Amino acid sequence: MKWKKFTIETTTAAVDFISEELSELGIDGIEIEDHVPLTESETKGMFIDILPEMPPDDGSARISFYLPGDRETAETAFNGGDAPHMGCTLLDHDQVLEKVREALEEIRLFVEAGSLTIQESETEDKDWMNNWKEFFHPFAVGDILIKPTWEEVPKEHQDKLCITIDPGSAFGTGTHETTQLCISGLQKYLQPNDRVLDVGTGSGILAITALKLGAGAAFGTDLDESAVTAARENAAVNGIGEDQFKVIPGNLIDDPAVQETAGDEAYDVAVANILAPVIILLQDEIGRHIKPGGIWITSGIVDSKEEEVKAAFAVHPEFELLEVNHQGEWVSVIVRKKEKNL
Repeated sequence: MKWKKFTIETTTAAVDFISEELSELGIDGIEIEDHVPLTESETKGMFIDILPEMPPDDGSARISFYLPGDRETAETAFNGGDAPHMGCTLLDHDQVLEKVREALEEIRLFVEAGSLTIQESETEDKDWMNNWKEFFHPFAVGDILIKPTWEEVPKEHQDKLCITIDPGSAFGTGTHETTQLCISGLQKYLQPNDRVLDVGTGSGILAITALKLGAGAAFGTDLDESAVTAARENAAVNGIGEDQFKVIPGNLIDDPAVQETAGDEAYDVAVANILAPVIILLQDEIGRHIKPGGIWITSGIVDSKEEEVKAAFAVHPEFELLEVNHQGEWVSVIVRKKEKNL
């Protein structure tokens, strides 16, 4: 089904005003694009592979809304109740746009709103939940093959250790350089029956890889409950039970219940494929949970943040730097927790 997309050029100062006016007109499901940087509190707990880089905030913004592409499809949408983007009464585009323009002109009286020009384009409904699958195919990291459930193992990779991952709405298919850096670190440092702590587990790929490589048990955390669900499902697909891989929602940095569940000095290896500022925030907490002599494999560090992370580890009393690895513009810093002095 085709939809008309209308995009309003405006300012960040006017976004709330415009959003409210569109809602009053019965237009729901708007999209807002701006360059406003995330605050420290917003990024503090973002356990993700990659944080998108944005251009400098120039105060501009774009607000988009959708209308059915023609009257026939509009009637189908509204009568069938499956219109994904709006709930307004059936009006032709000219009527709707006239009401929108009237509302925009009123907004000019209260706030600097920019040009308020409206651009028109056409789009179609897409299966956004599944379209990403066409980009995810089997690939190898060393002697490990990572594949989705809908793909067969290629003949040339039959001898590799196979890990099946369906990320769904969670981060971490293994295709990103940061995940591959962590997997390489696990291949090098993990010992049989090691206990593994996976902070920001996402799809569970790192914990599952560790278990398939011979770890005895893994414990994962993630802020996103959908990631926890995905990790559990991926573990089951790989024949890993909850007795081997326990994963819970929550923030290891500041949630006492999560910290207590993780346990003190309980892990031989920790992995954290997140952001440089979060890695620095995690130092004391990871030091609490891994054993003396334990290894912490970090990634998710863009190369411009490498020196900042290394400097933080250099002054931390519990850790010693083992190695730094690069892949593309991404960095993995691997450290060891110092043995206790007797």
